[in-house]
Amino acid sequence: MILHTLIDYEILRVIWWGLLGVLLIGFAVTDGFDMGVGALLPFVAKTDIERRVAINTVGPVWEGNQVWFILGGGAIFAAWPPLYAVSFSGFYLAMFVILAAFIVRPVAFKYRSKREDARWRTTWDWALFASGAIPALLFGVAVGNVIQGVPFHFTEDLHSIYEGAWYMKFIGLLDPFSILAGVVSLSMLVMHGGAWLTLKADGNVRYRARRIGSVAALIALLSYALAGVWMAFGIEGYQIIGDYVTNGPSNPLHFDVAKTASWLTAYSDRPWIAIAPLMGFVGGLLTFVGLRAGREVSTLLFSKMSILGVISSVGLTMFPFIMPSSSDPQSSLTVWNSSSSHMTLFVMLVATVIFMPMILAYTAWVYKVLWGKVTEADVTDNSNSLY
Repeated sequence: MILHTLIDYEILRVIWWGLLGVLLIGFAVTDGFDMGVGALLPFVAKTDIERRVAINTVGPVWEGNQVWFILGGGAIFAAWPPLYAVSFSGFYLAMFVILAAFIVRPVAFKYRSKREDARWRTTWDWALFASGAIPALLFGVAVGNVIQGVPFHFTEDLHSIYEGAWYMKFIGLLDPFSILAGVVSLSMLVMHGGAWLTLKADGNVRYRARRIGSVAALIALLSYALAGVWMAFGIEGYQIIGDYVTNGPSNPLHFDVAKTASWLTAYSDRPWIAIAPLMGFVGGLLTFVGLRAGREVSTLLFSKMSILGVISSVGLTMFPFIMPSSSDPQSSLTVWNSSSSHMTLFVMLVATVIFMPMILAYTAWVYKVLWGKVTEADVTDNSNSLY
């Protein structure tokens, strides 16, 4: 018996759809507070020593946190090749901006405190702000576009064609709903960064992070609610029509797809998925309360719960669609028609079962070793070794 036949192809596809969600959520709850701290930096820290306190709360962990971003991109490439091809070709200008921001960030961390010059340090501080705020915004904008459908189609030989001029691959992404989704993402990660600074920083940085983070939590809750209403009444959904096979060969043109009145019909078909947006709202509300009250560990956990709920609600609402096509619904990518082969998914799963626990164990060990607050005294006493 061939080993990969031990797990049905359909089950493997669902597992990898879930694992992709886990990787995206893992990226958001780890590197998300890095981006949130960067976006907060000019506002929570008024002096050089305060800025160094804020920066050094994420200084020891930001590189490890970005592993989740690499894992997510690798998983898309290996497990969902058509999704990788369409998303990276359609969103390549936005991806370029995000990658440029992620390249600037380590340079800013490394060089920011190398010189005493105030102008030098201020320039790198704003670079850290941009490298945190811009990706946080654009990730949400990308999700907003995916929810509405992306203008692409496949030819008969499965060559993907993206509609519109090259500049529309960036400007065209910035429609009102997608900007709202970007606001949800940015405010959510600023809230998360505020929760992190409440836990890890001291003094004025902590106080300002609590205040600004609580405002961000309210904005995240209101914008998320508005996005839900907009999805219910202003955005068409997608559904597969007719009989279809869930464990057949991957071919994006195999299924007949039609648009529906709303994505939220998924909640009448699968009422249990309502737990995801409920977690998003409850987690955000408890984060707001925790920030106002000055709680630390529980606030960060509730912030993670909110992120888990918000991201999960998108995936569960759209299932089995991964990237619907607005210009040719039949070309829409789903869990059932855009995965790698049965054998590939199985081998990847075996590797994941072996290596993912190692990554989680190492990450937990790093956070345990680096537990504790960063104070102004720590930065002053270790001025030459800290960022």
